[in-house]
Amino acid sequence: MADVHYLGITEVGKLLRQGDLGVVELTQTMLDRIERLDADLNSYITVTVETALSQATIAERELRSGRDRGPLHGIPIALKDLIETKDIRTTFASRAYSDYVPTADAAATRALAEAGAVLLGKTNLSEGAADSSSQSSAFGGPRNPWNTDYITGGSSGGSGAAVAAGLAFAALGSDTGMSIRQPSALCGIVGLKPTFGRVSKQGAMTLSDSLDHLGPMTRSVEDAALVLQVLAGFDPDDPCSVDLPVPDYLAAMSAVRIKGARLAIPRNDLFTNTDPEWIAATEAAIALFRDLGAVVEEITLPDLDGLLSLGNLIVVTEAAAYHRQRFAERPEDFGPELTQVIGRGESYNAADYILAQQNRQAAKAAYLAAFEGFDAMVLPTTTLAACPVAEDAYPLVRPRSRNTLPFNTLGWPGISVPCGLAENGMPMGLQIVGQPFAEATVLALANAYEDATDWPRHAPV
Repeated sequence: MADVHYLGITEVGKLLRQGDLGVVELTQTMLDRIERLDADLNSYITVTVETALSQATIAERELRSGRDRGPLHGIPIALKDLIETKDIRTTFASRAYSDYVPTADAAATRALAEAGAVLLGKTNLSEGAADSSSQSSAFGGPRNPWNTDYITGGSSGGSGAAVAAGLAFAALGSDTGMSIRQPSALCGIVGLKPTFGRVSKQGAMTLSDSLDHLGPMTRSVEDAALVLQVLAGFDPDDPCSVDLPVPDYLAAMSAVRIKGARLAIPRNDLFTNTDPEWIAATEAAIALFRDLGAVVEEITLPDLDGLLSLGNLIVVTEAAAYHRQRFAERPEDFGPELTQVIGRGESYNAADYILAQQNRQAAKAAYLAAFEGFDAMVLPTTTLAACPVAEDAYPLVRPRSRNTLPFNTLGWPGISVPCGLAENGMPMGLQIVGQPFAEATVLALANAYEDATDWPRHAPV
């Protein structure tokens, strides 16, 4: 079936349930597409052919017998290669972990399997999830499907490329400072970082345990809501998991009123030193929201530089702790970017880290007070457009993460949605950030914007 790889999850599911398309046929179509295109994109580290076809056979049998596990049943998806998969290597894109084969699935892997999703493979990423372009991967960096001379963003660059190119209907990413939203923006897809604690991180390899989030990367807002529905929920095996009710996200987002919604615009803090085309696209989106009836107001953020410093210190310190033993045993297997992160983390002492976490709690209170009464914040997803691979450099991590890292440090939900193409043909992204656990509001605003534009109907290949 022509272009089935670009259909939405609901559309594909309808074909599967009507019998117009078989799960095995669909899965083989996706595997064939990966084989044909991924030599240029390098979005996958491991393609799980046997697992995919086995899961597809079971899913097809179940659907034909009347057992329906929900919207993801029979849908081929991918996982970032730091999410553990039983008996399938999970490499962290590092030589230091390239021989690691987990004995159990991560919570997110189990949730997707129980929903009937089909695992196509494990996607490429920055080594240790520790850079902003994914070019540090020990398996070679992924390439952007819109122009393979350009970066995908990081660290979930392989997931971004795979979804954008129609090599998976959805992929999971992780986000410590930008790593779902920034590659989603640069690859022209939707990327949702839920509230910290909303999705279990059990079984996900760590960059920074107190800032890491898992979330969906998809081609539409509706698809992101469908994947989040499967992932969200309390997990007693994850100490960071929060025990709160999980709404029906599609129903909840449809109940959110855009007219009268109060949107905060942090122009003086998160619009400065940003690519002019991204600023123009964001301002056009703000005008659109105003036309839809939203109330737009400027906001000033309390001590943004201090919040960024806290986040950066916590990330590198927790990364150093996670890798300490393996780095001591196999330092030669770590690449230069991850080695630099570990070195910076080791330069801080216990008091530095404890004070950073204490000051983080005070910053959270200050930001909640400043954000009181607003439904969401609207801003460019990142300050820097995608650059050619040849121009990428590790020091760009900090400017690339300026608009995203604050919301990891705070733990608030944020989504990036496509908001146009730059003059050079590369995608741009709009970020919408919400109150804690208000994913439905974030999704509703993103969906309203998506419905009012034609960006989701653009595709690179």
